[in-house]
Amino acid sequence: MDKLSVMQAFCRIVDRGSFARAAEDLGVSSALLSRELRLLEDSLGTTLITRTTRSMSLTQAGRVYYDEARGILDAVHRVEDRIRESARAVVGHLRINAPSSFGQLVIGPMLPAFFRRYPDLRVSLTLDDRVVDMVEGGFDLTLRIRSSLKDSTLRARKIGGVKVGIFASPAYLAERGTPATPDDIAGHDVVGYLLSEHLTSWDLRGPDGACTVAVDPWARVSSSFVLRDLLIAGCGLGTLPDFISRAPEASGALTRVLPGFELPPREIWAISASSPSKDLRIAAFLDHLEQALAGELPSSS
Repeated sequence: MDKLSVMQAFCRIVDRGSFARAAEDLGVSSALLSRELRLLEDSLGTTLITRTTRSMSLTQAGRVYYDEARGILDAVHRVEDRIRESARAVVGHLRINAPSSFGQLVIGPMLPAFFRRYPDLRVSLTLDDRVVDMVEGGFDLTLRIRSSLKDSTLRARKIGGVKVGIFASPAYLAERGTPATPDDIAGHDVVGYLLSEHLTSWDLRGPDGACTVAVDPWARVSSSFVLRDLLIAGCGLGTLPDFISRAPEASGALTRVLPGFELPPREIWAISASSPSKDLRIAAFLDHLEQALAGELPSSS
């Protein structure tokens, strides 16, 4: 016996003063309500409603049960209303995990505008270049930049793309020469990113098709910022995603090598345990991030 359902039926009978009217409201038969009332009375060992062919009335026990049941049902409705209200509002605590460089260069600058838009939402942002177990780490959302993702029970959604190119400092190229073809890379020093999917081979796409170049980085670092700084310092050639290379290339600190060639683009993946359409915290953040990636957000200043 579903106690909440029976309580609801009992209170409806009392409120409507009739089995027939209560049954109509609930979309069931009067016979079913009578049977449920008998089961309830049997379980309590007492009579709750006395009935004649023309009227019905509560017993003393029935009045006590009605008052208590009505209080329980009202409490349940209040809880449900609060949950529904919170589900419609962007409130609570959102825990995000993202790569360090992407977090600092892309997510960080967009956060002030995000906080102004959603002042009731708390955000914890953890930056880590290594792949983490988001469930074990207690994260609601993980952002990763990969060419593909392994199959998972988690939900993954592509929210943008990242282009990857080859870069070196003007001073290094002036001293060692600028590669004219992919084959020329073999005669150059290379600095690599330890967590890269292309640490020891570069799959290049150019005007004449695709080719693979084997590389053996003499320096291998686990920070893309350190890699950028080593390239600016003239330590060799290396690959950088566009959100890291954009500023030093614009300032002239780095020069794009083999501009007609690119490594395969990477995708920005948003990974979550719950569906963004059902979690407004995640939906709001991803919508804001996609606007930032598309250059649609105003300056945070």
